[in-house]
Amino acid sequence: MTSNMITASSTKAKEAYNLVKNLQNRFAKLLNNLSNELGEKKSFEEVFWLRDNGIHGGGSRFEARDNILFNTGSINVSQVHYDEDDSKNLKSATAISTIIHPKNPNVPSVHIHISLTELRDGKTYWRLMADLNPSIKNEDDEKEFTKSMIDISKDTYLEAKAQGDKYFNIPVLNRTRGASHFYLENYNSGDEKADEQFALDFGKSVIDSYSNIISKAYKTRSTFSVQDIQAQLAYHTLYLFQVLTLDRGTTSGLLVHNQNDLGIMGSLPAFIDKQLLLSWVKLMQFPQDELVEQLVSCIEEDGIINENTKVKLASKVREHYTKYPDSLNMQASGNTIPTTVINHTK
Repeated sequence: MTSNMITASSTKAKEAYNLVKNLQNRFAKLLNNLSNELGEKKSFEEVFWLRDNGIHGGGSRFEARDNILFNTGSINVSQVHYDEDDSKNLKSATAISTIIHPKNPNVPSVHIHISLTELRDGKTYWRLMADLNPSIKNEDDEKEFTKSMIDISKDTYLEAKAQGDKYFNIPVLNRTRGASHFYLENYNSGDEKADEQFALDFGKSVIDSYSNIISKAYKTRSTFSVQDIQAQLAYHTLYLFQVLTLDRGTTSGLLVHNQNDLGIMGSLPAFIDKQLLLSWVKLMQFPQDELVEQLVSCIEEDGIINENTKVKLASKVREHYTKYPDSLNMQASGNTIPTTVINHTK
């Protein structure tokens, strides 16, 4: 991390930061190895950001630079803290959040999020999420990814699957976002050390599983059709739609501050079908129909989602929920709704 970043002071936060950095480096190394073997031999590039010039933390993200293998890819680590501000309910929040969108439509995307929230009163809880996101379904990929989560989570898997299926459901499209979902919210077994080890082992397992899946996929599914590309474009449109209209984590991050918009928007694919996105406006209830219209207005006719477009999209989401705060109740949730925004503001 840059020398300007002031990390959180508590032991819990420091340990959590080391954990997510370990996972970030592990994932980047595996994907860089794949680039060296099958791609352009271009490593992920680390980009830094600071919260209030580092006074309240910051983070870094590894961004994909191999244009043969990746549509987009971001491995984001952050730590925001309020060590000097006793008025905040939140003491620290430490997270790794990553999304990889391969370029080949027959190779699945992945989303992984692991975070520790430390409250002022000393209480902590984990959020563990992972979901495989194929443009074109493959049962073997799904089985392998699911097994990696079952093997680690054991008796928590069924609860996490149920919460994940609920969270990643898209009601107006009558489907879920991905093919295999895992979501544990407010996870605290009462044994902090065991929970920390579980978070680390879970992260390693899904990272290694996904890396193995896409390595095999790139070697055996090298050809694809125009129809496959169209299927991927439609899926990437659905992905952007879900993230910007339903994903509570994305919205919370944007509402808390505007100093890492590109990092938060790093989950978006590089291209979408603007007309398909526009066709979903009529499916939305007020005021979410207005939100989708505003999102469409940010995107050029070619459907390219570049950095300028990401900044515009982030701004529209922030403006919408500031104008219609009650519409946050229309976003996705598991069994409980995290108090992320309140933690940062009160």
